[in-house]
Formats: sequence, structure tokens, C-alpha cells
Amino acid sequence: MSDYTPLALAAKALSINLNEQQYGSIVEIGAGQEVARNFFRVGAAAGTIAKTSSAYDMAVSDAIYGKGGRYVSRERVEKILNYEFQLCVERLEGTRPEDSTFFAYAASVEAKAYGRENECHGWVGIQFQGDAKQNPPNQVICHVRMLDKTNGRQSEALGILGVNLIYASFHYRHDVNSFIKSLKDNLGDDRIEIDLIHFSGDHFRGVDNRLASLLLVENWLARVVMFDTQGNPAVPRDVLYKKPTVVTRGSFKPPTKTHLDMTECGIRLLAETTQSDEGGVVRLAEISMSQLVSERKGDNQDFLARVTLANSLGMHVLLSDYVRYFSLSSWLRRHTNQPIAILIKSIDLPYIFNHDLYQALPGGTLEGLGKLFHNNTRVMVYPAFEDGSLMTLATAPKPDSLKHIVAQMMEDNKLIPIESFSNEVVGISARETMKMILAGERGWEDNLLPATVEIMKQNNLHGIESDS
Repeated sequence: MSDYTPLALAAKALSINLNEQQYGSIVEIGAGQEVARNFFRVGAAAGTIAKTSSAYDMAVSDAIYGKGGRYVSRERVEKILNYEFQLCVERLEGTRPEDSTFFAYAASVEAKAYGRENECHGWVGIQFQGDAKQNPPNQVICHVRMLDKTNGRQSEALGILGVNLIYASFHYRHDVNSFIKSLKDNLGDDRIEIDLIHFSGDHFRGVDNRLASLLLVENWLARVVMFDTQGNPAVPRDVLYKKPTVVTRGSFKPPTKTHLDMTECGIRLLAETTQSDEGGVVRLAEISMSQLVSERKGDNQDFLARVTLANSLGMHVLLSDYVRYFSLSSWLRRHTNQPIAILIKSIDLPYIFNHDLYQALPGGTLEGLGKLFHNNTRVMVYPAFEDGSLMTLATAPKPDSLKHIVAQMMEDNKLIPIESFSNEVVGISARETMKMILAGERGWEDNLLPATVEIMKQNNLHGIESDS
């Protein structure tokens, strides 16, 4: 297990330069050559860098690495890494000391463009030998978003991230938590977001890349990570771009027939109110990690079980540390310009209008509600039982100080009741179902889909043992 110690950028770069074993190529496309510059400026770079390059022209890039799809893509970065790493080995293995470990670093990004607004993101990665002559090498790939407002600042941040990634590959490869934590060194907050990381190779054989995604959130490198319907880490923009979206907030411990009914009702209602195609709507299950992150404790395997089970409803999964609904709404709006519906139960409606949530905003509650319902975003309210009575949007408690605003939201179809629900499942509670499971009571299976029950038994999730 590695001991994580934050180091200054220059100290990291110099440490690598002075290590005679580590030697490789650095390829940077889209934001200057800041990673290489960090090694050159501290001195002794000849001990590290075999080659630097930056094939900006598409024809030049195609001639070197071959034609492909998008130039800013995981596929492109992996092509560059494969080419450059093998080139290092072929050309240098016979000329360097026997204990040399080669690497290739690559970045293909779209930084802030001159005179226009654009999505500032990209892919960075490294292939490296943890031990001399290791082939195939280990690989780490990241999808990044640059949050600085200027091209110069974004380039600087990418240069820092690149040095961090190279340093971590040689110093923290046996401890993924330290590896991920170290990627933020010397960057501070709100400069770089990493919403996907993928480890492969012999030194990462025991790494669960879903757990690595959780560590991104725990270490404040991302506020949200996404998993596709098969449970694989996914880039949010690839899933949500130009897609209408419904998101159901909940614990999903376990996901019940009510969660499915909420989602299906929301899809139908969103399609009806916006003239959207039901088949094109992305369905998301959002699970909050805010308590886990703030307390720095929790059972990560429990969260991974929730991802697996939410997938059994055919849903993509978000793990987020957002507490306030408007923060979730703003995050979703960053990735899609299509209609968004946030689905909640009626018993959770008072939470949306809780003044305490908005005290930090200059405009208070009104600003928070404005951000929540901004730009074709709706909140749809599903009924729930409270003290034996069915509570709907109409009967749910609302603060007197906002009653006129709430009425206007309902009039404008911003706050919408879900009325075509299933009477058979509306009363099912995930919390009560979990109590039944823990108490060994019969009948809990009736609250879940058969596929969900089967997965729980096959994988012994949430304490359920297989019948066999």
C-alpha cells in the first residue's frame, strides 16, 4: 500500500526526471504542450522524455495514427497510446538500461476556442510499464472537463493533471485511492473535473472500475459519475446529449416496483407534455452520495449493489453528492438541451421548498427555484401514502409564503402531478421492504421485479442468500 503525500508540481516533475528507469513519449493535442513544458522547465528532462509531439493537423494525425472517428475521443487517445508506447519499446529497448520502464502519455482535448462557446473537454491517458519489459503495459484513461474560463488557464490545468497522472502511475499504482486523490494535487477546486477513469493491465487486475468512479466523487474530482444500463462507467455527455431525460431520486435500496412505475409514468407524461418520443427518453436513477462524501465513511460495496439493482429496472445510474434539487437540475442541463423531468414522491415535496437549502444563494429561495425550473425543466410528483392516506401534489403541504408561486408553477406545467399511476404498487416503500428483508419476513419479493430478486439472490446483495 502506497503512502500518499501531496507534492508540489516541480517536485513531481523533477523526481521523474531524475529517475533513470522511467522514459517515454508525451503527445498533447488541443491545448499546447504544457505537460512536456513542466518537465523541461525543472531541468534534467533528458532523463525522462524520449519525444514530445503535437499533431494538430488532421491529415498529419491520420498519417501517423490512422483514420478514425472523432478526434477528441477515447478511441483516438488509445490509438495514440498504442502507437507511441510500442514505438518507444521498439526503438529504445535495446539502447536503454535493462531495468528501464517505458511509458507513453497522450491527451486529445477541445479547449476554449477563440471567439465562440464550446464544450471544453477531452481524453487523457497513459500506458506504462510497472516492471521492466512488461508488455502489454498498464493503462489509465480519463475523461476530463476543463472548468477554467480561458484557454491559457485550461492549458495550464491540463499540464498539471498530466504530470500528476504520470507521477501517480509510477508511485501509486498499487493503491487506487491514493492514485485518484493525487490527480488533484496543485489544482485546487473548480479547475478540472474527471467524470470517468478506467484502469487496466496487470498492476490493476484487482481494480473495480465502478469503485474507482465512486472514488472520483469521494475525492472531489467529480460531483457526479454515471453508469450505463450494464453497470459500466459512462461519460454523461455521451448518454445525455440532446436527449430528453427523466431522473428518479431515491435510495434504490432496493429498487421496487414503485420506482419503475414512477419512471414509466414520468416518461409518458414528459412525452405528452413536450411532444417527445417516449423511446428516446433517457431514464436515470440518481443515488445521493452526499452523506458518504461528507462523513468520509460508508460501505462502497453497498452503493455498488444499488447500481447493479437499479440497472435491473433498465435504468442508467447517477451517483452524486448533490443535496439540493436545483444543483442536480443544473448539472443535467449542462449535458442536454432537451426537456428534463425530475421525479419525486409527494412526501418529499416540502424538501424542495425548504428555505434553509437556499440561504447561501444571493436570491434565496426564489433564486434556487428559478435554477431548478430553468429552461424546460419540470418536477413531476408521484403520490405516496402518509399516515394511511394517499397524498398527492394537490394535498401535499406547501409553505404559505410560497403558495402563490407554487400555484403559478402548477399553472405553467412546471410542477406536475402524476395521476395515471398503478394503484397496485403506489404504496410500496423501499425502506419498509428493506426492513422486511433484514427481519427475515416473507413477502418482500412481491415488492420487487423478479429480475431484481434474482440478481439479489445470485449475488448475495443486501444480505439476501441464494435459495440453492
